[in-house]
Amino acid sequence: MEIGNYDALVIFTVLAVGVATLIVLLATYLGPTNPTKEKQIPYESGSDPIGSPRDSRFSVKYYMVALSFILFDLEAVFVIPWAVSWRQSEMLGHGLYSFGVMAIFVSILTLGLVYEWSQGGLEWD
Repeated sequence: MEIGNYDALVIFTVLAVGVATLIVLLATYLGPTNPTKEKQIPYESGSDPIGSPRDSRFSVKYYMVALSFILFDLEAVFVIPWAVSWRQSEMLGHGLYSFGVMAIFVSILTLGLVYEWSQGGLEWD
C-alpha cells in the first residue's frame, strides 16, 4: 500500500483543520469583546432561569422516554436493513440462522419494552 493513496485524505484533513482554526481565531480576535452581566446569563427559551442547574432534577418519565427512543431507534436501525436483505441471506442458505439471530435481538428489545411498561414509562399523566 503506497502512501500516495492517502494524499487526498491528508490534504482534506489539513484544509479542514486549517479552516476550523482560522474561523476560531477570527472570531476570537475580530468578534465583539464587550460582555455584560446580562449577556453572561444562560438563555432558557426567552425566560429568566429559575434556580441553579445543579438544583433541578429530571423526572423519571424523562428517562423512560429516552429509553423508549433508544429501544425503537435500535429496532429501526437493525431490523429494517435485516428485513431488506433477508431474502438474499435465505438464498445463500443462512436464512434460518439469520432469522434466529434477529428473533433473539427482538426478544431482548421486547424485554426492555416490558420493563419500561412495568415501570409505568408508557403511561402519560
